[in-house]
Amino acid sequence: MNDVPDSTPIPEEKPAERSTEEPEGTNWLAELRGLLLMLLAVIGFHSFVAKPFYIPSISMMPNLLVGDQLVVSKYPYGWSWVSASMHFLPRSKTRILPATPAYGDIVIVVPPDRDEDYIKRVVALPGDRIAVVNGQIILNGKPVPQVAEAPLELPVDPNQPCDPDDFPGLRYRAADGKQVCELPIFRETLPNGATYRIIDHKQQPLDNYPETRVPQGYAFLMGDNRDHSADSRAPIIEKGLGGPVPLADIGGRAEFITYSLNGTETWNPLTWYGALRGNRASLRLRPMILKGTAAIP
Repeated sequence: MNDVPDSTPIPEEKPAERSTEEPEGTNWLAELRGLLLMLLAVIGFHSFVAKPFYIPSISMMPNLLVGDQLVVSKYPYGWSWVSASMHFLPRSKTRILPATPAYGDIVIVVPPDRDEDYIKRVVALPGDRIAVVNGQIILNGKPVPQVAEAPLELPVDPNQPCDPDDFPGLRYRAADGKQVCELPIFRETLPNGATYRIIDHKQQPLDNYPETRVPQGYAFLMGDNRDHSADSRAPIIEKGLGGPVPLADIGGRAEFITYSLNGTETWNPLTWYGALRGNRASLRLRPMILKGTAAIP
């Protein structure tokens, strides 16, 4: 039987009707809301968890160099007015979940007369008696040990120029032709065993500080570069901290270095790699603790 082709007419498809609706424009209100939420998230993270910090001065040499970028955790000592990013809250001694720093911690602190971030080391805690005699800390009547180590040959670069006014006679040309700064190094060890390097290369007024008792809720802070640090030894009029500082003015603890730049970088991204100090990335900033060291009575 022969197949008969199906003669049923196939209905023609109608052309799709064009939409008469205009395409929706950008919802600028929604975009703005999204950006605002993202900004609030960043501010919240910087205020409550961690924040990057750039080292602008030589006050913490040799452990921190100008050009170091590090991470500061915001929660170890609780939260206070200083925790908020950009310090827009009024000053207060109130702290939430307060804790006391440990000897040797590197901390961020805000001076009593201006909203700037300083970075210093905790050398005395609430209730301690502290004095400085000829550059050596006397803590609760006992000298804090300082042991001389081999000098540090720090490469000279735009961020660490080894200025003759700051380091007279310490800059020289090494055998390979490079300029270096030969820094005299001492190792200081606090009673909890926290040990770290300091620089003390000349006599100056801050080498002596009369004994004072650190009040409850306060700490005494000093820079590791003892001859170039405006810290608790220095009066407020000289941009120092003017003695012990309230724990509520301490905004966090330095944890580690993310990267470091020597100052040769420009806006050209091709210069960034060459400006990196590769040996400083990921350096931990918590002090080494020597075991078996007696605590302060």
